[in-house]
Amino acid sequence: MKQASSFEKVAARGWNLLNEGKPFTPIFVIGTMLLYHLNDLYTSAGALAISVIYVLPLLALFYYFDFPLLLRSYLWIPVVGFLMIFQSSYLSLWLLALGLYFFFTVFFWGTFYYHMRIGTTWWNFTRFWKLVLKNSDSTSGNAQEQIPKFVLLLGVWEYAFQHLDTGGLSITNLYQLILFYAGVAVFTWILHHFLFDWKPKPYESYTKENYSEAEEATNERVIVIVIDGMRKDRFEAAHTPFLDSLKQQGTEYTQMETVYPARTVVCFTSMFTGTYPFEHKIQSNMVWKLGAQTESIFDSLRKVDKKGRLLGIAHLVDTFGDDVDTVTAVMHNDVADQNIVQKGKEIMETENPELFIMQLISTDQTGHSRGVLYDDYIEKIEETDTLVKDYVDWLTEKGFMENTTLMVCADHGQADGIGGHGHLDEGERFVPFFMTGPTIEKGKRVEKKHSLVSMAPTIAHLLGAPFPDHSRGEVLTKREKEDPSS
Repeated sequence: MKQASSFEKVAARGWNLLNEGKPFTPIFVIGTMLLYHLNDLYTSAGALAISVIYVLPLLALFYYFDFPLLLRSYLWIPVVGFLMIFQSSYLSLWLLALGLYFFFTVFFWGTFYYHMRIGTTWWNFTRFWKLVLKNSDSTSGNAQEQIPKFVLLLGVWEYAFQHLDTGGLSITNLYQLILFYAGVAVFTWILHHFLFDWKPKPYESYTKENYSEAEEATNERVIVIVIDGMRKDRFEAAHTPFLDSLKQQGTEYTQMETVYPARTVVCFTSMFTGTYPFEHKIQSNMVWKLGAQTESIFDSLRKVDKKGRLLGIAHLVDTFGDDVDTVTAVMHNDVADQNIVQKGKEIMETENPELFIMQLISTDQTGHSRGVLYDDYIEKIEETDTLVKDYVDWLTEKGFMENTTLMVCADHGQADGIGGHGHLDEGERFVPFFMTGPTIEKGKRVEKKHSLVSMAPTIAHLLGAPFPDHSRGEVLTKREKEDPSS
């Protein structure tokens, strides 16, 4: 299977400037204004350049604060306030922006991009427009968040530009803008302080404070299969006999919670460092500073002369560097996971790592391109069940499953709309998670809430490695040392 090329890694980072909602907003607003004033750029370029200064406070505010889920509805209140205070409407500018936005999301992203990358049909736009309108995640495809943002930003910018182009803003106009910005800032702080209350509560102490590190390994190997973006309730609705049999042979954690924001690179980083974004510093799929800022499970294994490998998409190199074997994400979605499984077999035979993590991507890509509430998504989960069976059967035949713990999970779920994930809407927060192996209890269901940050310390315990230095997760296979019943 072809690895992700250097060009693909760079292109993936570039695409995130448009895919992630926070950088998309200023890029889109600036691009729209330049197109709108294309004919008079020569005569009014100075006024246009100076007037952008008046929009910077709002751009900074929207970059710093998320407006997740229901909070995005409140974004229309500053828009209404702008219309009432400044008595200005720029309908032609706003209509241009709406047209450009839906062209980008529905046709360029939802049709051309997905056709070229994973082979969806040229008719994908007939469904994708509905997904964009429903989408609630932290990407640029979140129409209900992006539209009021760019309407307000374009309105303020055009207001300042027109006044500067005809002589300048009066003291009264300037005071109005300052008071308006202050009001929006206070309003935003109140929203986030009192209404943004659904982030998962992090573990406050480090793993090593609650658990003793293993003196020796109890397993020869740990294999982790991450089915990217597999929504828990849709998985339970699908016909997956092999995955169901693994649950029955081992222990299932029915309340396994992902982290916030529920973006792939963030979740993988938390899963395999054992801590949260505020500590490992990976805050989205767009990584400004490469490499997690804390130890990973790969670092822990090196301390005991053991090897870990992660087979996944190019984005994951940004966190884990050389510990990742990349797969190209530019291939037809019907064969992507087949190729990944084949590559996984090759890695096991040639490198035989003590820890092997394999990311299957087709379920996530189906959710993003076709939505999670349609048969396409269920069918892809069922195909994945067959592929996992093929892989585990092969591992067993080759002897790799002897004294091995197998973990199967999703990194995050997916919400309605374009299979969105980020803000922890319904369908994102709790993920499938189960494991089986020689030291894992059989036929057990754990109803207690747990977090995916427990993966790294649990793997470390099974393989006899120290916990990653900032690991906060629980060791799922061991009682806390403070537990009086231990």
